[in-house]
Amino acid sequence: MSDSEEESPDKQVKIVILGDGASGKTSISTRYSGESFGKLYKQTVGVDFFLKRIVLPNNVHVTIQVWDIGGQTLGGEMLDKYIYGANGVLLVYDITNANSFENLSDWKVQVEKLISSKRDAKMPHFALVANKVDLEHLRVVKPDKHMQFVKDHKMSSHFVSAKTGDSVNLCFKRIAAEILNVKLSKADLDSSQPVVKAEIVPSVGVRGPSRPLSSQRSSLCTIQ
Repeated sequence: MSDSEEESPDKQVKIVILGDGASGKTSISTRYSGESFGKLYKQTVGVDFFLKRIVLPNNVHVTIQVWDIGGQTLGGEMLDKYIYGANGVLLVYDITNANSFENLSDWKVQVEKLISSKRDAKMPHFALVANKVDLEHLRVVKPDKHMQFVKDHKMSSHFVSAKTGDSVNLCFKRIAAEILNVKLSKADLDSSQPVVKAEIVPSVGVRGPSRPLSSQRSSLCTIQ
């Protein structure tokens, strides 16, 4: 048997990230795509698009499309185009911002309404993602409210930090596995957890190192 016969084509998974501006959607996307965390906030206009390849258990090769939707898009005429064909929808909020959590109900209702209007459209997997868990001391959205939302809306639950990278890879890996019905072992889950390193903050007036180039296979384009 030739190599080409042994290799199966990548499975395609489209994941759309929604939520209020400044909730950390873009930081999660760029962290996952292999780029470093950006401290300067810049609101996404329209949509940012990323690609990343991963391998799940049983040698299941997956190309994940990550669509980072601008926070101002709720109710916009392009939202239905962005979410069309999505296999998964991440509803992201900032644990230090109560409004970003409360507004997720509006995002979910809007997505369900748009998808239901399409003939033969399949409802995607919904995931609730609590971002900025590195700011636990500033938390205003309690974990019990998070878990109640998950229960009420039948979603998967994730707690991440785009800044430290904590559980970001694991979040996407779990979601892709659930969409494709691939079972993850404890070893698979543990292997996705990064080693957290302390951040060295440069002194005032001293310019820090330039942003490193990513060595991972990912790409980015912006649609406005």
